Amino acid sequence: MSFEEMDVDTIWKNGEFVDWEDATTHVLTHALHYGTGVFEGVRCYDTENGPAIFRWDEHLDRLFDSAKLYDLDIDHSREELTEATMDLLRRQDLESGYIRPIAYYGYHSLGVSPKDCPTDVAIAAWPWGTYLGEEALNEGVDVMVSSWRKHASSQIPTNVKTTGLYVNSMLAGEEARRNGYVEAIVLNKEGNVAEGPGENVFLVEDGEIYTTGRAQSILEGITRDTVITLARERGYTVHDEAVLSRGQLYTADELFFTGSAAEVTPIRSVDDTEIGAGTRGPVTEELQQAFFDLVERQTDEHDDWFTYL
Repeated sequence: MSFEEMDVDTIWKNGEFVDWEDATTHVLTHALHYGTGVFEGVRCYDTENGPAIFRWDEHLDRLFDSAKLYDLDIDHSREELTEATMDLLRRQDLESGYIRPIAYYGYHSLGVSPKDCPTDVAIAAWPWGTYLGEEALNEGVDVMVSSWRKHASSQIPTNVKTTGLYVNSMLAGEEARRNGYVEAIVLNKEGNVAEGPGENVFLVEDGEIYTTGRAQSILEGITRDTVITLARERGYTVHDEAVLSRGQLYTADELFFTGSAAEVTPIRSVDDTEIGAGTRGPVTEELQQAFFDLVERQTDEHDDWFTYL
């Protein structure tokens, strides 16, 4: 669904609410040319206890940590950003949706150095359903291993969520879609599994769960951390610093993606090789159900992860 089809009309920018169509920036903005922005993708869920933002504090932590690494001065407190986001959701009558906070070097000069460029900060929110499709949650998705490799953290930091780095994700994802797949899996420079373009990868083998860690050039996702926690609480052994070869993908009992957008999505095939029985596996199904029970507040677990409107 395009933005034109959505009933959204307001964005918060630099401390004030503006009309959606007026939330503009100059074509010579530094971030447009050099990718010098940091952002988050956050979900608000319509829960049993009313609308609630999921793990907002952790997303704010990462936003400010990312900004620090890029010397971006976010001149707004956590409290101000929180109140702005909650007010934005109320103004747009969004009981559930996707929230995009972003901070970036703005318009002043266009040398590579952002010196003297202001930091612009904006927050948008809109309705957004299942990222990889509703059927994907039950049936799984077909993916391919991309020919594009994930950059190493010695080249560009991989533990921050930066706008420019998503060129790598876009190339991998579009390559997959051109070839008839739903999504990609990206290997790191050593040829081991890193992650998806916007998701972390989990593998199930003999009842134990494996997911790649920071040393494999991943972004440590907040949904990743959520699923690791839920799995351990249910008695699973989770190896969260795993080194996974490409070959292990094809022989896995189960594979699934996690992410704020993708939530918990099964992977049914990799490079046309069927994974397990070619359907959502029992471990994936259990963790997926636990995740949705959690975010819809059908359980009292982890109430501190929710910021209620």
